[in-house]
Amino acid sequence: MGKGIESSLVIIKPDGVQRRLIGRVITRFEEKGLTIRGMKMMRVSSALAGEHYAEHKKKPFFKGLVEFITSAPVVVMVIQGVDAVAVVRGLVGATNGREAAPGTIRGDHGMSLCFNVVHASDSSASARREVALYFTRNELVGVPPADYSYIYENRDGSLV
Repeated sequence: MGKGIESSLVIIKPDGVQRRLIGRVITRFEEKGLTIRGMKMMRVSSALAGEHYAEHKKKPFFKGLVEFITSAPVVVMVIQGVDAVAVVRGLVGATNGREAAPGTIRGDHGMSLCFNVVHASDSSASARREVALYFTRNELVGVPPADYSYIYENRDGSLV
């Protein structure tokens, strides 16, 4: 695919699943023009949660992160598009739902720092690491949607 196409991991967290927000969250990414390359509902094991949140292992809130993400099913997705990490982070909003701007997923659906509906990769490097934790290559679809030419254009004005 073209230059600038990247992937981001998005997790609809237990609160988003329990509040039946799965469809609303997915719709936000699709309406923006991003593509879902892989998606599954699952229970996150304590071991997987520990790997996912490894950088927070020595922080006082680590145990709470693991307990929360393992408390109920989640929906895990690989979202792809031009500058997907930054675009997804913009759609998701600030980590604390009370501080997230209206119009963002967390701003519209979150009132908490922990119960903030979604997780999204914070960098391209984190995205690569996180995607590999949750998906095998065989679980990801790599065909660009037919509507890409109506979503993206190259910097010179020509279509992708």
